[in-house]
Amino acid sequence: MERRVLGRTGRSVSIVGLGTWQLGADWGDVDEVGAIDVLAAATEAGVTLFDTADVYGDGRSEQLIGRFLREHPGSGVTVATKMGRRAAQVPENYVLANFREWNDRSRRDLGVDRLDLVQLHCPPTSVITGAEVYDALDTMVDEGRVANYGVSVETVEEGLAAVRRPGVASVQIILNAFRQKPLEEFLPAALAAGVGVLARVPLASGLLSGRYDENTVFDPSDHRAFNRHGEAFDVGETFAGVDYKVGVEAAREFAALSDHPARLALRWVIDQPGVTTVIPGARNRAQVTDNVAAAAAPSLGTATAAAIRDLYDRRIRALVHHRW
Repeated sequence: MERRVLGRTGRSVSIVGLGTWQLGADWGDVDEVGAIDVLAAATEAGVTLFDTADVYGDGRSEQLIGRFLREHPGSGVTVATKMGRRAAQVPENYVLANFREWNDRSRRDLGVDRLDLVQLHCPPTSVITGAEVYDALDTMVDEGRVANYGVSVETVEEGLAAVRRPGVASVQIILNAFRQKPLEEFLPAALAAGVGVLARVPLASGLLSGRYDENTVFDPSDHRAFNRHGEAFDVGETFAGVDYKVGVEAAREFAALSDHPARLALRWVIDQPGVTTVIPGARNRAQVTDNVAAAAAPSLGTATAAAIRDLYDRRIRALVHHRW
């Protein structure tokens, strides 16, 4: 699989990574055997980046990755985890003492002495734009707790603030055919600064796969059932913030562009200048295979790219572009 350098980390990672939120919680149940099998299928297919967080399943996702790494030494996987949501998301909680506590837990769960990459997990805007948090993160690097740090953001403005910080190695942001605002300023700025970009929610929580319709029922434990209006966290994380009915209708039009709409959606993200890796989730081997196929797919032609942009402009832009 093609690899790209993950910004200031200097690490070479696969252009298709694996998001592991679903192995922890909020996507319905994935048992431990199935979760380990997903991780194995990913590495067998050439995936070399796992993205996780300390709160996914209250550490379950990190623990499963840690078990997999112990059972597969030398796998060459870069693990990007996150911290900052084990306490209320208020500026006063983003301090070195808390960082050390959360870091200790993640290192135990992952079974490593030093984290490859730790990302602030969508902190308040004032944290991202201030200077104090980066001093604390620099200290974490100096202490050998983390090799690199980055920021996971909700908005383009937050992403732009993060890439201006010299110690930020990477920024994670929502980017998909239904969330195109990052193309305008953020991706060019990240590319110019040499900051890596992890593109999350690339399938708009599955909408762009074309598998769902107005009658689809999601498990009550799935955020696509309980967070459609932002009841639990930022609504932009669920269906990319698009109203479900509108999203299903637009997704039908998107699916008509390809025999493999999910593959098309992922390839669209990969093709955007400045993107390092796209991190779709997977609940089984078949989904891993489908995701990885995007890496070998040809780049989009001009006509297809124009059709995706036209769909966004007509159906989606007015709903999301101004919000994130």
